[in-house]
Amino acid sequence: MSFEELLEQVGGFGPFQLRNVALLALPRVLLPLHFLLPIFLAAVPAHRCALPGAPANFSHQDAWLEAYIPREPDGTLSSCLRFAYPQALPNTTLGEERQSRGELEDEPATVPCSQGWEYDHSEFSSTTATESQWDLVCEQKGLNRAASTFFFAGVLVGAMAFGYLSDRFGRRRLLLVAYVSTLVLGLASAASVSYVMFAITRTLTGSALAGFTIIVMPLELEWLDVEHRTVAGVLSSTFWTGGVMLLALVGYLIRDWRWLLLAVTLPCAPGILSLWWVPESARWLLTQGRVKEAHRYLLHCARLNGRPVCEDSLSQEAVSKVAAEERVVRRPSYLDLFRTPRLRHISLCCVVVWFGVNFSYYGLSLDVSGLGLNVYQTQLLFGAVELPFKLLVYLSVRHAGRRLTQAGTLLGTALALGTRLLVTSDMKSWSTVLAVMGKGFSEAAFTTVYLFTSELYPTVLRQTGMGLTALVGRLGGSLAPLAALLDGVWLSLPKLAYGGIALLAAGTALLLPETRQAQLPETIQDVERKSAPTSLQEEEMPMKQVQN
Repeated sequence: MSFEELLEQVGGFGPFQLRNVALLALPRVLLPLHFLLPIFLAAVPAHRCALPGAPANFSHQDAWLEAYIPREPDGTLSSCLRFAYPQALPNTTLGEERQSRGELEDEPATVPCSQGWEYDHSEFSSTTATESQWDLVCEQKGLNRAASTFFFAGVLVGAMAFGYLSDRFGRRRLLLVAYVSTLVLGLASAASVSYVMFAITRTLTGSALAGFTIIVMPLELEWLDVEHRTVAGVLSSTFWTGGVMLLALVGYLIRDWRWLLLAVTLPCAPGILSLWWVPESARWLLTQGRVKEAHRYLLHCARLNGRPVCEDSLSQEAVSKVAAEERVVRRPSYLDLFRTPRLRHISLCCVVVWFGVNFSYYGLSLDVSGLGLNVYQTQLLFGAVELPFKLLVYLSVRHAGRRLTQAGTLLGTALALGTRLLVTSDMKSWSTVLAVMGKGFSEAAFTTVYLFTSELYPTVLRQTGMGLTALVGRLGGSLAPLAALLDGVWLSLPKLAYGGIALLAAGTALLLPETRQAQLPETIQDVERKSAPTSLQEEEMPMKQVQN
């Protein structure tokens, strides 16, 4: 008897699984609230050099400001420079004073802002960029971008740690660690007294949040039968979309970065309490030889699903026989992902796909400027567009399969970004449409990659494999904010980079095996029994194909 047969007896999709999806919804909502938080947390409002005796109204650009602040080529007042000396203006005493000092009229000297900056607080009352004594603008703007990179670097390291530890110590226990760590470190970030403290605590928060990205999807899938994995996976991903739209509302209501960070962190407290009802993965328990615990969870699943269970078929002895076939003798290792040919092929392809998905998704998500909308409207629109694309994913993975869906969504992202390069600056409506389409396709790629990767790896290495791929993926996420700085070299270079990497990932996805209507592999041997596809013409061969 296999675990799939056990699951069929207790119910592979019912109230037990739906409750599990609902209990694990909170981590999915929290992830975008933190991952996309820099859109509001690190926003840079309009600013100019602080001037003694400057008008109280920031937008009051009268002749007084003209005398102290130079204009940029586009006609706006400079944000980072001021005149070394006040400039002469027609029919003013100031002009006569400058003439008496013999100052030249052409090419007036400019200097950096030595007395700090004045910020426009009409949209944000406080951000990390405008924080007193931090002033992460002008020469320090790189540090503002770097905070996001540090955060995703923390996610990168945390993904590797949580992937390995959850395969060794269990999904549920490490999920508790992720909740508690996120709560403590999030509160510490909100209380930061310096940029260094903020950067360190946000990096560690990213490491803690990695536990949610690694654990939640496999913990859901390992309780689901083959038939309902797709619908449950897509349904669960809608909670991410809900978090994206919720962030627009929370950011609109809370304009101070410390209170905003506090608001997205405190929900971890009820999340910790909810773990009382979250079941451990029975699949994982059996691979560890913990038969009694697995048997107890299986009986509980049968009761909630209203399945009458025969004592002989679901006795502890019967479960022990299943455990004997699936028990892991050796502890999982990241090297196991590369020891055998098929797993090595899967792992190498997956890391490329994950890098491309993350790099393009966060490159699009964190760039909310130039669309003719304010930051709140753009964020809400980017969240709303994900819903129809999730429906597209649901239909596509069921009929076209995981592999073609993954490649197609990444190709759509690349085409949207590439076409946007051809749109001129006076065609803002078309630029907005293409940006929204690119965001939708990139989210569809993200939804697919979690489902696809979870089905490719065996139970004994599923968390380890997810940890590796998420690690490389978060490397892409951490580089996305820095890639935006390439606009200083060429304005279109960031979009070209995002689209090019997405195109590379689309081609790589075609090299992966199809998993549609396939049972989840339990052991490395289950994966290796199938030969990896060597050409695009090779017929798809699902692992442990089951009858429709």
